[in-house]
Amino acid sequence: MSDLNSRVEELLYENAPDFKIAQVIKKDLKEYFATLPDLFAESGGKDFLVRHTRKMDTIIRLAYRVAVREMFGTYTPLKNHIPLALAALGSYGREQLCLYSDIDLMLVYEETPGYQTRELIEKILYLLWDSGLKLGHRVHELSELPEVAREDITIKSAILESRFIEGSKFLWTGVENRIKEIRLEDPEGFIRAKLEERRALHRRYGLTMEPNLKEGIGGFRDANMVYWMGKLLYNVPRIRDLDESIVAPRDYREFRIALEFLFRVRTALHIAAGKKADQLRLDLLPEVARLLKYHDSYRGQLRLAKKVTGSLKTVHLYSRIWLEALLAPRLPELYTIYYLPPKNYRRLHQLLDDLSRAAAEPFLPHPRLLSMLIHSQHPERPDETLYRSLRKIFAAPSAHSVLHTLAEARLLGALIPPMKKVIDLPQFDGYHRYAVDRHSLETLRHMESIGIEEIRELFDALSPEEQQMLKIVALLHDAGKGRKRDHHQVGASLFRIFARKLELGPELIAQGERLILHHTLMSVTAQREDIYSEKVVMRFSSRFGSKKMLDMIYILTYADMKGVGTDVFNTYTARLLHTLYKEAVASLRHETRLDETARRVAAVDRLKRSRAFNSLPRTLQRKILAIDSDAFFIRHSTKRIIALAEAAYKTEEFSYHIGNDNFLTVEVIRRKDFNLSYFLYRLSRLQVVSMEIIKLFDGMKYFKIDFNDRLDASELPMLEEILEASFRPHPELELRRPEIHPDELEVDCDHSREYAEMKLRTTDQPGLLAYLIALYDRLEVDIASAKIHTLKGKVNDLFLIEKNGNFCHNIDLIIQKLTENTCAES
Repeated sequence: MSDLNSRVEELLYENAPDFKIAQVIKKDLKEYFATLPDLFAESGGKDFLVRHTRKMDTIIRLAYRVAVREMFGTYTPLKNHIPLALAALGSYGREQLCLYSDIDLMLVYEETPGYQTRELIEKILYLLWDSGLKLGHRVHELSELPEVAREDITIKSAILESRFIEGSKFLWTGVENRIKEIRLEDPEGFIRAKLEERRALHRRYGLTMEPNLKEGIGGFRDANMVYWMGKLLYNVPRIRDLDESIVAPRDYREFRIALEFLFRVRTALHIAAGKKADQLRLDLLPEVARLLKYHDSYRGQLRLAKKVTGSLKTVHLYSRIWLEALLAPRLPELYTIYYLPPKNYRRLHQLLDDLSRAAAEPFLPHPRLLSMLIHSQHPERPDETLYRSLRKIFAAPSAHSVLHTLAEARLLGALIPPMKKVIDLPQFDGYHRYAVDRHSLETLRHMESIGIEEIRELFDALSPEEQQMLKIVALLHDAGKGRKRDHHQVGASLFRIFARKLELGPELIAQGERLILHHTLMSVTAQREDIYSEKVVMRFSSRFGSKKMLDMIYILTYADMKGVGTDVFNTYTARLLHTLYKEAVASLRHETRLDETARRVAAVDRLKRSRAFNSLPRTLQRKILAIDSDAFFIRHSTKRIIALAEAAYKTEEFSYHIGNDNFLTVEVIRRKDFNLSYFLYRLSRLQVVSMEIIKLFDGMKYFKIDFNDRLDASELPMLEEILEASFRPHPELELRRPEIHPDELEVDCDHSREYAEMKLRTTDQPGLLAYLIALYDRLEVDIASAKIHTLKGKVNDLFLIEKNGNFCHNIDLIIQKLTENTCAES
């Protein structure tokens, strides 16, 4: 800085024009700003801001000196004789000036003949503007300060925190006298206006994944409110100078640590953005994390965001407590809407029991209640007494009010151990608006205040014990996040342990575990899948198995989506959920199919857990899981499913495998047509004992045909020729009609939305299947799945047939063709 002073002195001696002096100052500022990242690395908190503030003080004093020298030359009067004082306002006044924040400057003058004060002010301002400083300035005559303060509470706040920089100390004494007048004039009106301003800012800038460090909840405005009120009522220059009955030293230390951290974050945010920035946007988070030395990439960003949220909550907590201590003696009516226990309980469990009684209705915590909770006596870890109190809380109609209060007092993680790791944990998924703990509390709040009558009735129909369990699930459904394992499984385990501590019954615990394991299933199914597909609905409802469980997942999904904090639950999603719920309840009537679907789901779960499946390409995994056939998953082992899928994935047109150890087995995977009737006709001397047909993926179909005997090794080349020929076109075969009685056929065209069913129970006959398959081929009937079983000369065949209009519309013709031999005889 001495170099800058010397250079400016030289320019003044040379009578250089103002713009040259401004260029020198501008160059110095540019070099200074280039060093800021290094300076920040050395000291990034309040000390850094104080240094930066003092640098700006020096520039402003220099501009004042240059302007005065130019105005008065050799006959420059003493500073105290020039009727002008320069004062810092806002964060600049508090010595908390951030890098790219406006430099709020107030120039106060008295109109005195001969001093040309207005011209002097203009010189100072133009020199600062030309130097590149971003000024927010006010120019006032001393006598008008009280009137200006009455016009706007923001101006009054700024004047209250003004700090002398340069100029006449005589005049500054006059400014201080005016500030005293301003401070004592209508303090109650000022307090009410500032509180309303603060409430509006909190509504606008909630504590989200992208918090506003200045205007939002727990931001610098909250800390400033305490400062302003302390200045207004007690004229203290700093928060820590307030009486210990208001600001306890231990509490102030915790508050100051949080505030100091936020100062560092805001400075890093300005450096990362290269401009003034108050919102910690996700796109700036990586660079902010790097500047703050959170090196380990994504995990480091998580830790930073978590600490930011925790620090904001701490500042907000103590600001609330101290403001009440400052304001309640003067304006007690401000706090009548908040709940305060009738006694000053010393033990935590006594406070919790009182709160569980108060939670008959929703309430907001009084700041003194928060102070009681912070300073209450409580065990290092929850004991039996505490768990009894927690059980009462979850049984209360407004458990959310109590748990929200505990969260505000920063006690939620300590009192409910499953929540400990997700307190302040951010969710960078583009979906959730809040950190995990806040989202969980919002989910519980919406569960206790359901806004849709149908869902409210389902909740009211539950027993008190079921409602209590469901509220615990609402709080803990995301408690497993932040771990390497799947959060659904971790959350279910945490719930089970906690529910046992609360002495919930085994059935309720099992229900709660299932709900947490599948708490995202309903929203995902409703929004991403075809909810008019019976298979989709069956797979969904098979996870829950009863109407009671479907009611519970519907309630939980509603509350979970409402708790996200954005317009996730809207008219459209409400309609989707309602439709899925109704379809799922209706599906419970089909017990057999539901049981089969449940077995498929269990097989799929085993498949997903296998190492071999998880080593497959993601594309192939998705194709396997999309296979429609339940039988495919139920009949085959995980190893066999993967082997068949890999074979199909590699097959271009067709492939086959022949097994001929104890009996002949032929497996075919094909994309192009496979003339199954021709193949069976050519092997009609062999009895088919079982056959499986499964639609796989990408147009592939799998056939497995088991015969009752084996072939001689010499016949295998002939079998291969038959197989190869089955993939080539052939003239229509003249096949022998089987003898089937009408009562041996059973057709159900209403089997499901997607499939019709045909059962055939008759005497085994050569060429039976070949004839049936040929008939279906001619009518373009598509077999989705077939179960062929032959035992003791009797066939028991079941076909699931796609409803493409060719089966049910032709059912009379099909029955005629299959039974006309026996009908002719009769």
